[in-house]
Amino acid sequence: MLVSWLNQFNPILVGLIASGVAGLATGLGAVPIFFTKNISRQIMDPLLGFAAGVMLAATSFSLIVPAIEYGGGGIKGTTICLIGILVGGLFLDVVDKFFPDTNLLMGPSQNHNSIRKLWLFALAITVHNFPEGLAVGVGFGSGEISNGLSIAIAIGLQNIPEGLAVALPFVREGFSPWHAFLIALVSGLVEPIGGLLGVGLVNIARPILPFGLAFAAGAMLFVISKEIIPETQKEATSRIATHAILIGFVIMMFLDNVLG
Repeated sequence: MLVSWLNQFNPILVGLIASGVAGLATGLGAVPIFFTKNISRQIMDPLLGFAAGVMLAATSFSLIVPAIEYGGGGIKGTTICLIGILVGGLFLDVVDKFFPDTNLLMGPSQNHNSIRKLWLFALAITVHNFPEGLAVGVGFGSGEISNGLSIAIAIGLQNIPEGLAVALPFVREGFSPWHAFLIALVSGLVEPIGGLLGVGLVNIARPILPFGLAFAAGAMLFVISKEIIPETQKEATSRIATHAILIGFVIMMFLDNVLG
């Protein structure tokens, strides 16, 4: 019924709104930081673990699998995906080496290495949100309203823990809740840009979508394996965080396949 109702509207407008709502979900996920300023490792590590599990599942089912399918499947699609993943991972590796070791928002923490890691994490989230918005836009622009809607819902649900995972570490490092909230919100606002490109220029966006999705997957795999998971394994809460990774993965796997 919802799909039939949406069919009466301009698909460009619907795609732009859907990708915008999905992107704004990162801000929704960051809202709890206004109520919880003293965040312990017992809370942080499981939350980061859960977000890591969600991101791993999203990387697999929302990025890698569609990248292969959009690329034509078989050797061609797999090769495009392989190259995109490696380039995305290499990009984050280069960023990791050359990212300024400084507190860009003048936060009070003197632990510049931790701040650098946080900005790397936030950048990775932002990078992977663009092709997600592109995927939503292509779904609507191609005329498949149901496909675009399911992608938007899945991505929006995924973005909620992502927003929390982005904002919480910044609060822990001494940033104000508003600064942390805005960082999380901005990380998701690239999705409407990708959505507008995808829905408005679907014939142009579709050829670059496989590589874009794979590139985002490589960036996410790099930051998950190098920054997020190791961060959750430093304290006594590591076992709980590991369980949270599994829970986050299976929940997102279920949602992605049911909604998608």
